[in-house]
Amino acid sequence: MRKLIIFLFISFSITLNSQTVEDDFEGSGTITSWSGDDCGINTSLTNPYQQGINTSSTVLEYNDIGGQYANVRFDVSPNFDLTVKNSFSLKIYVPSSGLTGSQTNQISLKLQDGTLGSPWLTQSEVIKPIILDQWQEVTFNFETDAFINLDGSSPPPIQRTDFNRVVIQVNSENNNDFVLAYIDDILHLDIVPNDPVYDNLVWFDEFDGNGAIDSNKWHHQTQIPSGGSWYNGEIQHYTDRTDNSNVSGGFLYLTAKEEVGYTDQGVTKDYTSARLNSKFAFTFGKIEIKAQLPTGVGTWPAIWMLGKNINEDGAYWDNQGFGTTGWPACGEIDIMEHWGNNQNFVQSAMHTPSSSGNTVNKGGQTVSTASTNFHIYTLEWSPEKMVFSVDDVIHYTYNPDPKTPSNWPFTAEQYILLNTAVLPEIIGTGFTESSMIIDYVRVYQESNLSVSQFDKINKVHVYPNPTSNDLIISLKNVIDQKVNIHVLDVNGKIISEKQYDIQNEQITHDTSSLKVGMYYMKLTFEDGTNTSFKVIKK
Repeated sequence: MRKLIIFLFISFSITLNSQTVEDDFEGSGTITSWSGDDCGINTSLTNPYQQGINTSSTVLEYNDIGGQYANVRFDVSPNFDLTVKNSFSLKIYVPSSGLTGSQTNQISLKLQDGTLGSPWLTQSEVIKPIILDQWQEVTFNFETDAFINLDGSSPPPIQRTDFNRVVIQVNSENNNDFVLAYIDDILHLDIVPNDPVYDNLVWFDEFDGNGAIDSNKWHHQTQIPSGGSWYNGEIQHYTDRTDNSNVSGGFLYLTAKEEVGYTDQGVTKDYTSARLNSKFAFTFGKIEIKAQLPTGVGTWPAIWMLGKNINEDGAYWDNQGFGTTGWPACGEIDIMEHWGNNQNFVQSAMHTPSSSGNTVNKGGQTVSTASTNFHIYTLEWSPEKMVFSVDDVIHYTYNPDPKTPSNWPFTAEQYILLNTAVLPEIIGTGFTESSMIIDYVRVYQESNLSVSQFDKINKVHVYPNPTSNDLIISLKNVIDQKVNIHVLDVNGKIISEKQYDIQNEQITHDTSSLKVGMYYMKLTFEDGTNTSFKVIKK
């Protein structure tokens, strides 16, 4: 009997800790306490956009009609145990026609203690970007995502057991803008972090300075393929002139131009542009490129990768003697392609022996400001899959199963290509020139830390956070070393750098010059160890 009681107790405990929190707004959800704060809410609205990833019949309507702190929320009992389930997911659709003002398009999920008189005082929040006019799924992981504790002295959310309220807010607060949104398929779940973590910056170009590109990092590919024309019907010459590729004001410009009668290699063409190969190749990691795209029917900018082993005359790695394999057996990864005749659409694609040319392995999304604003185009390449996103919004995952040389030649090194191609349809449009502008290219891979290095980064503590002036960075048992601190804004742009000699196991970093907002700080030690954390400037 004692064993049975113990078994029943354990079963009951597991049931409590594995509580089901979900709502599909079709009548079978477990959430019964929905309410809105300065926000209209309808939990049984007919889905006005039955398309894409959400064709369900009923959704929640979120209608902020100008409340400064508008949100929707629900409570649960018992409290959340984030060590059992660390994440929340939902689907959201925000029509552009339902917005006023110029707020950043985002959604935040906040965890609070609803028993407090002011439940927001100890809240923890995760903010994610969203795109307009399409359904998307957003996940908030309170174990691995960057979080904001309103009270800087609060422990990380994964260590807390006082949360019993979920608050959802679309766009920011402290404004009177209108926001109309539709939400569906709320789920509390556990995400096991079994994917590699690519957080070690191994290669980059911030394009500082002015003039020619850095020839230590990039190769101009200018040699025309046999036959006198580039692939896919492109009609440009690629040149190594600063007219077509140059660095200015912290940006790389890859410029396609009309130049009637331009002759090179004995061939005359009417358009010029640039095509760069990285003198760096790697296997597995994360690549981020922040770019603003050109405009004009017939322009075709691309950020992509090819196998280091490709046999292609004039390519950098072929010139170095690595060209042993033809295309598509070498593998091609298109991180971003954009066509001027489809202005607001970007695409990612895979080319392999099993699907080349007009490949079926592709996906894309609408980016309404692709040519007027900078966006971050990201590929995460692990041994298992390729994940493509724009501003952290995933639009395509390539994960063939089983993997064969025909569908997964991606076990060998690849290099980066940047180019702006020109297609025949540009003729007669009045085009003169347009540029793909790149702010930075960054490649991250897994950290290979020794035990002492691992101990070091886990003994870094910062306070006060939020901070108004001096930020104290405590480095327990770290002495006689220098450390570089990079401060990055929320878009990943490095805005300051400073080196310190560590004294008395701490650093005092002056943040008075920073504007109010959120920043990331990266610490890099002399032995190559690095760690990052988020700082709120108030």
